[in-house]
Amino acid sequence: MANRSIAFALLVIVVGIFSGQAHAQPRTVFSGIPVVKISEGGVERFPEKIPRDKAINLSCVISEISGRYYWANRENTEMARQVSGAFVTYVAINGSGYVRVIDKSGKAAAPLMSPTEAEFDYVEHMILGLRSVTYYGHLR
Repeated sequence: MANRSIAFALLVIVVGIFSGQAHAQPRTVFSGIPVVKISEGGVERFPEKIPRDKAINLSCVISEISGRYYWANRENTEMARQVSGAFVTYVAINGSGYVRVIDKSGKAAAPLMSPTEAEFDYVEHMILGLRSVTYYGHLR
């Protein structure tokens, strides 16, 4: 009888844990729209301005679910969050890239950092083989 009670209690705990995770709601922690795209490799570099109508389809979104971060627009790749000064960096745990955002409180000092920080709110960088694609953009 005691074994049945213990088994039932464990079953309730396990079901509770997994059902809680299944109902965890994603929360958007970052959303941005790119303005500039730079595609480059060892022998070529192609910068281009992105028209707003196309930029909407290239939005960068990072979601948080149960304390874990996901690159929503990149197949929900899991990311690690790191904070350093005025920057919050989300790094893909599979090594495929990162997103770095200027914290809202640090944006006031951004013009003192460089013209890039003054102009943009984030950078999204993806590594594709030996090539890369980088987007610079604004908060949504």
